[in-house]
Amino acid sequence: MGSRTAGRRFLAALTGPLELALDTSLEATIAGSFSRIGYQVRARSQHWKDPQRLDEHVVLVTGASSGIGLAAAATLGRLGATLWIAGRDPDRTDAAARQAAETGAPRVETAVVDLADGKAVDELASRIIRTERRLDCLVHGAGALVREYTESPDGTEQTVATHVLAPFRLTWRLRTLLRSNPAGATIVTVTSGGMYTQRFDLDRLASGRDGYDGVRAYARSKRAQVVLSHEWAHRWGADGVASYAVHPGWVATPGLMAGLPGFARLGPLLRRPEEGADTLVWLAAGAARSPAHGTGEPLARDGLFLDRRRRKEHYLPWTRAADPLEDQRQLWAWCARRTGIATGEGRTR
Repeated sequence: MGSRTAGRRFLAALTGPLELALDTSLEATIAGSFSRIGYQVRARSQHWKDPQRLDEHVVLVTGASSGIGLAAAATLGRLGATLWIAGRDPDRTDAAARQAAETGAPRVETAVVDLADGKAVDELASRIIRTERRLDCLVHGAGALVREYTESPDGTEQTVATHVLAPFRLTWRLRTLLRSNPAGATIVTVTSGGMYTQRFDLDRLASGRDGYDGVRAYARSKRAQVVLSHEWAHRWGADGVASYAVHPGWVATPGLMAGLPGFARLGPLLRRPEEGADTLVWLAAGAARSPAHGTGEPLARDGLFLDRRRRKEHYLPWTRAADPLEDQRQLWAWCARRTGIATGEGRTR
């Protein structure tokens, strides 16, 4: 018995380092990390468990009518969260609400909204404030890769309006509910691996009509999302607000297939939507800042995550920022000007 016990203890001691080595090897390959292979290997080798229950929690998910947002809303409902589901298409949004209710969500509210429309965002925020006494998590999942130059109602290029200005506006409008949450609220922003190809450059963020490249505009806005995500944590961390960006990996979603049809050739290597949503849900449940999160990493209130671990934000050296905090400050100020919001907030470096 003594030798068996000693053997089990020896294997347990090896498990952590071996899992980390395997995870690190996957990340170095990029394709292995972002594909379904990375998800499957990590989930099994690290013995992932469901996040904690979210009974009494209120969660808003934008872009919840399809793809990753739809999968996330269904899982959050199964964990007991009260859901606000926001989408552009009325029929798909209603269908998403029914699916979430069938998983066990105690209450599901729907909002049909074009997030690129500032007035519509304000109306959504006002409705939530009137209805809810708390907001535990705000998930920015809405997004699209637009091939042709398109403008939002206020004249901003559609991609940056949807991915950057809309999350800024919605988060700011809901700040009171987020910052007053005694348990600590969470903001989760769904970014993309495309952001690794771009350096944050505020002067090039809002693309013009001439020479418009939808893929490049998408990647730039996704990089900006990560910058803005850090700024929420920087400004509101003292109020208990955690802010994360999550890279879901390569996921087979309608948006990916429409915007980047070449990815269809990857076939079985693409993740399923529920696999792409896993870390989003894990973060929404507060796992990254919980002592029970089980990764062996330090607790975190911000950062970029993939497959339940904090990841590096740059693979290419020329994408690194000279002064990340200054980038965050400038993007915040730019968003405030473009949305016409006078935040009146001071900021420390």
